Amino acid sequence: MSIEQHDIIIIGGGLAGLTQAAALAAHGISCAIIDRADPAALLKPGFDGRTFAVSSSSVAMYEAIGLGDALAGKGCPITKIHVSDGLKRGNLDFVPASDDGFLGQMFESRVLREAIYTHITKQELITLHMPAQITAKHRGPDGVSVTLDNGTELRARLLVVAEGRQSATRDEAGIRFAHWQYDHNALVGAITHERPHGHIAYEIFYAAGPFAVLPMLDNSQGRHRSAIVWSVPRADAPAYLKLSKRAFAAEMEKAMGGMLGKVEMATDLMSYPLGFHHCAKITAERIVLVGDTAHGIHPIAGQGLNLGLRDVAALTEVLVDGARLGLDYGDAQLLDRYSRWRSVDTLMVVTASDTVNRVFAIPGKTASAVRRFGMGLIQRSGPVKSLLMAEARGEAGALPKLLEGVAV
Repeated sequence: MSIEQHDIIIIGGGLAGLTQAAALAAHGISCAIIDRADPAALLKPGFDGRTFAVSSSSVAMYEAIGLGDALAGKGCPITKIHVSDGLKRGNLDFVPASDDGFLGQMFESRVLREAIYTHITKQELITLHMPAQITAKHRGPDGVSVTLDNGTELRARLLVVAEGRQSATRDEAGIRFAHWQYDHNALVGAITHERPHGHIAYEIFYAAGPFAVLPMLDNSQGRHRSAIVWSVPRADAPAYLKLSKRAFAAEMEKAMGGMLGKVEMATDLMSYPLGFHHCAKITAERIVLVGDTAHGIHPIAGQGLNLGLRDVAALTEVLVDGARLGLDYGDAQLLDRYSRWRSVDTLMVVTASDTVNRVFAIPGKTASAVRRFGMGLIQRSGPVKSLLMAEARGEAGALPKLLEGVAV
């Protein structure tokens, strides 16, 4: 049996786990990443329709930890967010000042994963165990250990859990969470369209569920592309999936009011159930939660990944500061600081996303009129719009240094 010693062990090789390792390694902290998935399966060629909205502050963090060149030119900038209650009048537009840059960028899932994974493989301070199965875990006063199915034992001072929503490690640690399922499925895919999107992200709220149209880079043939996330009642999802691509495209054209002209499906359609979960407690003895392991929200505002990246930035700063003071990475003081730092921001975002979803789901002309009146007030209120725009960019609250584009 071989033994490996690291500063940190990260369980989960998704975007949050990989980014966490990259951020820590950039500050001289060694990590081991464990995941059951084969990287080759996640990085296989071709576009499957999955995309991520990465806020401008998250992009700044990637640049600060050495991924700027790898991601340059691979995301489509979002320069405006257009919100509407159906196709009625009374819209709400978020547009940054001319010198403030973009609100975020849309990345294809595979492109983003590949850039981060390739960067990870070049870092001497990061060891990958992918694919690998965990056969045993131990946490104690002096550290943590994880045993793999090949007999290798990993030892470290702290365990970072980035396994996703269905985290066995979180459950084994006795960390409880509030959760519920929405009566909706998200239909996810990508389209090509006749008219250019102008780098505008559209969020169209219908009583049956929100419909997001998100700008992407043109394809290699120069055709305009966008990603779609359409929330539909769960009972209706199977019927949508049975439609031909042409019939589904016609439904989307109708839902978009023809704003992008003729629409065609660029990928197969995927569907997944929508749910909510939130851990009131995100630490335990020598263990911390980041990303979807700690919180899962409705994709209504595209903030799921960014919320996890804010966890990554905060945890990195806490651990680096602790190391400079000579503290153990698993010191209870450091874990408490991370927990307090993230608890308020996370609670505000998850509560806001759930509330907005429920408010726009209220049917009827009166409810619609009230919503449009409220959007009109916000549209005319500079300070309120600025606050909401800062939240969309991931720049609200006490920001970790990495989200300002500065190394810790």
